[in-house]
Amino acid sequence: MSLLFNHDRCSADASALPANISLSRAKLYGYWELTKPRLSFLSVITAIVGYLVANPARDMEVLAALLLGTALSAGGAGTLNQWLEREVDTRMARTRQRPIPAGIVSPRGALVWGLVLCIGGPAVLAWGTNWLAAGLAVATIASYLWVYTPLKQKTLWCTHVGAVPGALPPLIGWAAAEGHLGALGWILFAILFAWQIPHFMAIAWTYRDDYATARMPMLPVVDKKGDRVVRHSTLFTWLLVIFSLLPVFMSYCTWAYGSCALLAGVYFAVRAHAFSYEDRRQRAARQLFFASIFYLPFVLAALVLDRWLLA
Repeated sequence: MSLLFNHDRCSADASALPANISLSRAKLYGYWELTKPRLSFLSVITAIVGYLVANPARDMEVLAALLLGTALSAGGAGTLNQWLEREVDTRMARTRQRPIPAGIVSPRGALVWGLVLCIGGPAVLAWGTNWLAAGLAVATIASYLWVYTPLKQKTLWCTHVGAVPGALPPLIGWAAAEGHLGALGWILFAILFAWQIPHFMAIAWTYRDDYATARMPMLPVVDKKGDRVVRHSTLFTWLLVIFSLLPVFMSYCTWAYGSCALLAGVYFAVRAHAFSYEDRRQRAARQLFFASIFYLPFVLAALVLDRWLLA
């Protein structure tokens, strides 16, 4: 979930300053919020995980270029996504205070800012890493903006489609390290892909009324009872357990990592199963969301550490 821009809080924080300075601070914060900082941070972290898991000869210049290029690419995609969805955002309570609908940043300013970031990110990756990493960044931006974003207004399968660009950053990191794509890199892609489905189902169930108001046919909007939402969450959670254990079965990691992945995966699956109880589904959705937040950094950290100890 991206940070929601709180216009009132910015105005209050700046109330003691001259008007022109207050406006400047609010606008700067608005441009920052356009980049969807939390989502961008996740993209950067998973790209770095892809780089570290590849176990290359450490090159700080390449790592710095990977970090900057991925951050710019992710921020640009987030900005242009908000530019494309500026009309929809006005209809949703959780998004109408974003910088564009709140009037903090103009649509033209957001468009220019997004284009600069989307061009700069792949350019930094091409210059500081390699063309494959840059190409994957372009593919991430394009699939997020030109496939996932319009599909949110058309089909309940948009979540699954949107999980593809969300799972590409580890491959960007792997490509930056190796110059090609390997099996373990694709396993990381599969882990990120599967993780996103229960993670987003928990969010979308919590905010399903908002999505319905915005006329987005997300699965939690179409599936009024929530039975299909539960099945999708449970299925992809167990797929996640399987994908997370593949590095052990393929001899990329030891059972030290495998034990961590199995325990975290079972806990995640239990939380997904609890989501099936209709009388407490709202609370279970929040618990499933927090389980997903715990799961990902725990398992990825265990994977990086295990690979580092094996090197």
